[in-house]
Amino acid sequence: MQLHSDLTIGNKKYHKGDFVPWYYVYPFFLVHMGAFGFSGFAMAYMDDGPNLLFLFLHGGFACLIYVLFYFGIFGVDRVKWMFTNAALGLFGIYAQIGWILERFGKEVSDYSAIRHVIPFFYYVLYTFLLHQMILDITGSRNKPVRRKLVNGLYVGGSMMAYGSIWMAQH
Repeated sequence: MQLHSDLTIGNKKYHKGDFVPWYYVYPFFLVHMGAFGFSGFAMAYMDDGPNLLFLFLHGGFACLIYVLFYFGIFGVDRVKWMFTNAALGLFGIYAQIGWILERFGKEVSDYSAIRHVIPFFYYVLYTFLLHQMILDITGSRNKPVRRKLVNGLYVGGSMMAYGSIWMAQH
């Protein structure tokens, strides 16, 4: 993947325009963001969780840092896809968080809308990262016909998964 700004990975300095193998980027962010996303999810929904100020400071700061990394790694045009994922993901987020909370005897409606902001934002960041990884692994990023097919399969597959979860809940 070609970087859109300077970045240091490990002890190596990469410059804007340099190519970095996808396996240097995705495993780190998938694990790192998975851990922070899980902690943000747990704090948001635990019975005696932290107050909203702490939740937003902890999760909001981390999300801001990830977005800055995304701009540097993926560039503005690709980050726009994150907003496409967000629009697509609202349905998926609601269904999947509802499905997860069900396992703990809870529902999405048990919490105020503001309580969902950090877990939802992590979901958007994570699904964006998965989409970028799929584009790179399938070699579709710079091949318009293949990218269009992969994007269509990604959206269709996501809608089928989210719809299945939603239907199972209702």
